[in-house]
Amino acid sequence: MKSSYLEVTFRHGRPLAAYLYLPREPRDKSYRTERVAPGLVIDFNRSGKPIGIEITAPARLSAAALNRVLRRLRLPTVTRADLAPLRAA
Repeated sequence: MKSSYLEVTFRHGRPLAAYLYLPREPRDKSYRTERVAPGLVIDFNRSGKPIGIEITAPARLSAAALNRVLRRLRLPTVTRADLAPLRAA
């Protein structure tokens, strides 16, 4: 996968959890996790490359909080429009 994308899980019409898939190889699997902020957990592959960010409190997520994490990882940031699926319900 060459670009990031957001997957949102809904329950009763509200976002329950989300996952921001980061650029990765198809064979990459989560090997280690790191909690970096309330409601945000980074998944790393075996070689230490970030492969995704778990969003455990999507209703409280701000683009600014997620972008702080993405900048720390030296990855492209997101816009509010990128997070629109979290606000859709």
